Amino acid sequence: MIGGMSWIATRTYYENINRLVQQRGPQTASAPLLIESLSFEDLYNLSDADDWDRAASTISASAKRLEQAGAGAIIICANSMHRVYDAVQEQVSVPVINIADCVGEAMEEKGVKSAALIGTRTVMTESFYRRRLVAHGVDLLPPDMDVVEMVDSIIYKELVLGRVTRDAERALRTIITRKEQDGADAIVLACTELEMVVDVKANVLPIFDSTRIHCEKATDWLLGSD
Repeated sequence: MIGGMSWIATRTYYENINRLVQQRGPQTASAPLLIESLSFEDLYNLSDADDWDRAASTISASAKRLEQAGAGAIIICANSMHRVYDAVQEQVSVPVINIADCVGEAMEEKGVKSAALIGTRTVMTESFYRRRLVAHGVDLLPPDMDVVEMVDSIIYKELVLGRVTRDAERALRTIITRKEQDGADAIVLACTELEMVVDVKANVLPIFDSTRIHCEKATDWLLGSD
Protein backbone atom coordinates (compact mmCIF):
# COMPACT_ATOMS: atom_id res chain seq x y z
CA MET A 1 0.00 0.00 0.00
CA ILE A 2 1.32 3.42 -0.96
CA GLY A 3 -0.41 5.75 1.50
CA GLY A 4 -0.23 9.11 3.20
CA MET A 5 -2.36 10.90 0.58
CA SER A 6 -3.95 11.59 3.05
CA TRP A 7 -3.22 9.52 6.16
CA ILE A 8 -6.99 9.53 6.77
CA ALA A 9 -7.48 7.77 3.44
CA THR A 10 -4.76 5.25 4.29
CA ARG A 11 -6.47 4.47 7.59
CA THR A 12 -9.69 3.79 5.68
CA TYR A 13 -7.90 1.44 3.28
CA TYR A 14 -6.20 -0.44 6.12
CA GLU A 15 -9.45 -0.88 8.04
CA ASN A 16 -11.52 -1.88 5.00
CA ILE A 17 -9.05 -4.48 3.75
CA ASN A 18 -8.64 -6.04 7.16
CA ARG A 19 -12.40 -6.17 7.75
CA LEU A 20 -12.90 -7.84 4.37
CA VAL A 21 -10.19 -10.41 5.11
CA GLN A 22 -11.77 -11.11 8.47
CA GLN A 23 -15.24 -11.48 6.92
CA ARG A 24 -13.99 -14.00 4.38
CA GLY A 25 -11.81 -16.05 6.70
CA PRO A 26 -11.32 -16.85 10.37
CA GLN A 27 -12.30 -14.07 12.78
CA THR A 28 -8.68 -13.85 13.90
CA ALA A 29 -7.44 -13.27 10.34
CA SER A 30 -5.80 -10.02 9.30
CA ALA A 31 -4.30 -8.86 6.02
CA PRO A 32 -0.56 -9.28 5.32
CA LEU A 33 0.30 -5.75 4.21
CA LEU A 34 3.36 -3.67 3.53
CA ILE A 35 2.58 0.03 3.91
CA GLU A 36 4.72 3.00 2.97
CA SER A 37 3.11 6.22 4.11
CA LEU A 38 4.41 9.22 2.18
CA SER A 39 4.21 12.83 3.35
CA PHE A 40 1.16 14.47 1.82
CA GLU A 41 2.93 17.80 2.12
CA ASP A 42 5.23 16.70 -0.73
CA LEU A 43 2.29 15.66 -2.94
CA TYR A 44 -0.21 18.40 -2.17
CA ASN A 45 -1.49 21.12 -4.50
CA LEU A 46 0.15 19.78 -7.66
CA SER A 47 -0.48 22.10 -10.58
CA ASP A 48 1.99 21.96 -13.46
CA ALA A 49 3.82 19.26 -15.41
CA ASP A 50 6.93 19.52 -13.24
CA ASP A 51 4.86 18.94 -10.10
CA TRP A 52 3.29 15.82 -11.57
CA ASP A 53 6.65 14.53 -12.82
CA ARG A 54 7.93 14.89 -9.28
CA ALA A 55 4.88 13.05 -7.95
CA ALA A 56 5.42 10.25 -10.46
CA SER A 57 9.04 9.89 -9.33
CA THR A 58 8.08 9.89 -5.65
CA ILE A 59 5.35 7.29 -6.00
CA SER A 60 7.39 5.14 -8.41
CA ALA A 61 10.25 5.08 -5.91
CA SER A 62 7.82 3.99 -3.21
CA ALA A 63 6.44 1.24 -5.44
CA LYS A 64 9.95 -0.05 -6.14
CA ARG A 65 10.78 -0.12 -2.44
CA LEU A 66 7.63 -2.09 -1.70
CA GLU A 67 8.38 -4.54 -4.51
CA GLN A 68 11.91 -5.02 -3.20
CA ALA A 69 10.46 -5.63 0.26
CA GLY A 70 8.37 -8.49 -1.10
CA ALA A 71 5.06 -6.98 -2.23
CA GLY A 72 3.36 -9.08 -4.92
CA ALA A 73 0.90 -6.35 -5.90
CA ILE A 74 0.58 -2.65 -5.16
CA ILE A 75 -2.28 -0.26 -4.57
CA ILE A 76 -2.02 3.53 -4.54
CA CYS A 77 -4.33 4.64 -1.73
CA ALA A 78 -5.64 7.75 -3.49
CA ASN A 79 -7.77 8.48 -6.54
CA SER A 80 -6.00 11.64 -7.75
CA MET A 81 -2.56 10.03 -7.68
CA HIS A 82 -3.70 7.54 -10.31
CA ARG A 83 -2.89 10.36 -12.71
CA VAL A 84 0.67 8.96 -12.58
CA TYR A 85 -0.43 5.31 -12.66
CA ASP A 86 1.17 4.48 -16.03
CA ALA A 87 4.53 5.89 -14.97
CA VAL A 88 4.43 3.90 -11.73
CA GLN A 89 3.42 0.62 -13.39
CA GLU A 90 6.33 0.97 -15.82
CA GLN A 91 8.80 1.00 -12.91
CA VAL A 92 7.74 -2.28 -11.25
CA SER A 93 7.16 -5.83 -12.44
CA VAL A 94 4.28 -6.56 -10.03
CA PRO A 95 0.73 -5.42 -10.83
CA VAL A 96 -0.42 -2.01 -9.66
CA ILE A 97 -4.17 -2.39 -9.22
CA ASN A 98 -5.85 0.58 -10.92
CA ILE A 99 -8.72 2.07 -8.94
CA ALA A 100 -10.63 3.42 -11.96
CA ASP A 101 -10.53 0.05 -13.72
CA CYS A 102 -11.93 -1.59 -10.57
CA VAL A 103 -14.78 0.93 -10.44
CA GLY A 104 -15.47 0.55 -14.16
CA GLU A 105 -15.67 -3.22 -13.85
CA ALA A 106 -18.07 -2.94 -10.91
CA MET A 107 -20.32 -0.53 -12.81
CA GLU A 108 -20.27 -2.69 -15.92
CA GLU A 109 -21.32 -5.70 -13.86
CA LYS A 110 -24.29 -3.69 -12.53
CA GLY A 111 -25.22 -2.43 -16.00
CA VAL A 112 -24.74 1.25 -15.15
CA LYS A 113 -24.79 3.38 -18.29
CA SER A 114 -24.81 6.97 -16.96
CA ALA A 115 -23.00 8.34 -13.94
CA ALA A 116 -21.60 11.45 -12.32
CA LEU A 117 -18.01 11.49 -11.13
CA ILE A 118 -17.33 13.30 -7.83
CA GLY A 119 -13.81 13.80 -6.49
CA THR A 120 -10.97 16.29 -6.65
CA ARG A 121 -10.62 18.76 -9.49
CA THR A 122 -7.99 16.51 -11.07
CA VAL A 123 -10.26 13.47 -11.04
CA MET A 124 -13.38 15.29 -12.23
CA THR A 125 -11.85 17.27 -15.08
CA GLU A 126 -8.91 15.28 -16.49
CA SER A 127 -9.08 12.23 -18.74
CA PHE A 128 -6.94 9.69 -16.87
CA TYR A 129 -9.83 8.52 -14.68
CA ARG A 130 -12.77 9.27 -16.93
CA ARG A 131 -11.48 7.32 -19.93
CA ARG A 132 -11.15 4.12 -17.91
CA LEU A 133 -14.78 4.34 -16.80
CA VAL A 134 -15.92 5.13 -20.34
CA ALA A 135 -14.03 2.06 -21.55
CA HIS A 136 -16.44 0.00 -19.45
CA GLY A 137 -19.47 1.48 -21.18
CA VAL A 138 -20.23 4.21 -18.65
CA ASP A 139 -21.38 7.58 -20.02
CA LEU A 140 -20.20 10.31 -17.64
CA LEU A 141 -21.95 13.61 -17.13
CA PRO A 142 -19.70 16.57 -18.03
CA PRO A 143 -18.09 18.31 -15.06
CA ASP A 144 -19.92 21.34 -13.66
CA MET A 145 -17.13 23.74 -12.75
CA ASP A 146 -19.05 25.28 -9.84
CA VAL A 147 -19.39 21.80 -8.36
CA VAL A 148 -15.77 20.99 -9.16
CA GLU A 149 -14.51 24.01 -7.24
CA MET A 150 -16.84 23.42 -4.29
CA VAL A 151 -16.00 19.74 -3.86
CA ASP A 152 -12.27 20.28 -4.38
CA SER A 153 -12.32 22.96 -1.68
CA ILE A 154 -14.20 20.72 0.77
CA ILE A 155 -11.73 17.90 0.21
CA TYR A 156 -8.51 19.87 0.56
CA LYS A 157 -9.54 22.51 3.10
CA GLU A 158 -11.60 20.25 5.37
CA LEU A 159 -11.64 16.50 4.84
CA VAL A 160 -7.93 15.75 4.44
CA LEU A 161 -7.47 17.63 7.72
CA GLY A 162 -10.08 15.44 9.41
CA ARG A 163 -12.73 18.18 9.56
CA VAL A 164 -16.36 17.20 8.99
CA THR A 165 -19.05 19.88 8.87
CA ARG A 166 -22.80 19.88 8.41
CA ASP A 167 -22.36 22.40 5.60
CA ALA A 168 -20.22 19.91 3.69
CA GLU A 169 -22.73 17.11 4.26
CA ARG A 170 -25.58 19.31 3.01
CA ALA A 171 -23.54 20.45 0.01
CA LEU A 172 -22.82 16.88 -1.09
CA ARG A 173 -26.47 15.84 -0.64
CA THR A 174 -27.54 18.75 -2.84
CA ILE A 175 -24.93 17.94 -5.50
CA ILE A 176 -26.00 14.29 -5.67
CA THR A 177 -29.69 15.24 -5.91
CA ARG A 178 -28.91 17.60 -8.77
CA LYS A 179 -26.89 14.93 -10.57
CA GLU A 180 -29.96 12.68 -10.45
CA GLN A 181 -32.01 15.50 -11.97
CA ASP A 182 -29.36 15.87 -14.67
CA GLY A 183 -29.83 12.23 -15.68
CA ALA A 184 -27.19 10.29 -13.75
CA ASP A 185 -28.11 6.72 -12.83
CA ALA A 186 -25.30 6.46 -10.26
CA ILE A 187 -22.56 8.40 -8.48
CA VAL A 188 -18.88 7.51 -8.50
CA LEU A 189 -17.43 8.62 -5.19
CA ALA A 190 -13.86 9.06 -6.41
CA CYS A 191 -12.21 10.41 -3.28
CA THR A 192 -11.64 8.32 -0.17
CA GLU A 193 -12.27 11.19 2.24
CA LEU A 194 -15.72 11.96 0.75
CA GLU A 195 -17.23 9.02 2.61
CA MET A 196 -16.86 11.21 5.70
CA VAL A 197 -19.68 13.46 4.42
CA VAL A 198 -21.63 11.14 2.08
CA ASP A 199 -23.87 8.34 3.34
CA VAL A 200 -22.94 5.67 0.81
CA LYS A 201 -25.78 3.34 1.80
CA ALA A 202 -28.63 5.87 2.01
CA ASN A 203 -28.80 8.19 -0.95
CA VAL A 204 -31.04 9.11 -3.86
CA LEU A 205 -28.72 7.30 -6.29
CA PRO A 206 -26.56 4.16 -6.06
CA ILE A 207 -23.10 5.16 -4.85
CA PHE A 208 -20.04 3.40 -6.24
CA ASP A 209 -17.47 4.02 -3.52
CA SER A 210 -14.11 3.79 -5.26
CA THR A 211 -12.23 3.07 -2.04
CA ARG A 212 -14.46 0.18 -1.03
CA ILE A 213 -14.30 -1.28 -4.54
CA HIS A 214 -10.51 -0.89 -4.66
CA CYS A 215 -10.20 -2.60 -1.27
CA GLU A 216 -12.40 -5.48 -2.43
CA LYS A 217 -10.17 -6.03 -5.45
CA ALA A 218 -7.05 -5.92 -3.26
CA THR A 219 -8.66 -8.45 -0.92
CA ASP A 220 -9.50 -10.69 -3.87
CA TRP A 221 -5.84 -10.61 -4.84
CA LEU A 222 -4.65 -11.29 -1.30
CA LEU A 223 -6.96 -14.29 -0.93
CA GLY A 224 -6.21 -15.63 -4.40
CA SER A 225 -9.72 -15.22 -5.74
CA ASP A 226 -8.92 -12.69 -8.46
